[in-house]
Amino acid sequence: MKQKPQNLDDLDRAILNEIQSNFPLVPRPYAEMGRRVGAAEEEVLARVKAMQHAGIIRRIGANFTSRKLGYTSTLCAARVPPEKLESFAAVVNRYPGVTHNYLRKHRFNVWFTLIAESEARLAKILQEIREASGLTELLSLPAKEVFKIKVDFPM
Repeated sequence: MKQKPQNLDDLDRAILNEIQSNFPLVPRPYAEMGRRVGAAEEEVLARVKAMQHAGIIRRIGANFTSRKLGYTSTLCAARVPPEKLESFAAVVNRYPGVTHNYLRKHRFNVWFTLIAESEARLAKILQEIREASGLTELLSLPAKEVFKIKVDFPM
């Protein structure tokens, strides 16, 4: 059974449902969202700010299909000794094309995704990461086929 997040009422949940995939692209999005959920624009905006302050909302922004914009991507896996984890993460995270970077319990213990404008740029960034970190066990695992799924978390 799904446990409901603490301190969220029905209006908060309705707002979160709208934000996930139905964010209105209009001049006053919070007014439109308020119309949809039965609240005033000011109330919706205040609740969004409160949920952001509480860490429930991390960011509000657009998702782009990078391939349709001419970009290419790869999933990367690195074997990083425990004493180099922080410095390796710092090296990887300085590249704006890194969209995820996380630790796993595996021989290849750091995984990240990287997006760039070309295969050549991806290769150059990965070589820079190898050189800056001193690690050689860094795999590039580009997708052969992409299966995108829509992920919403009903509140």
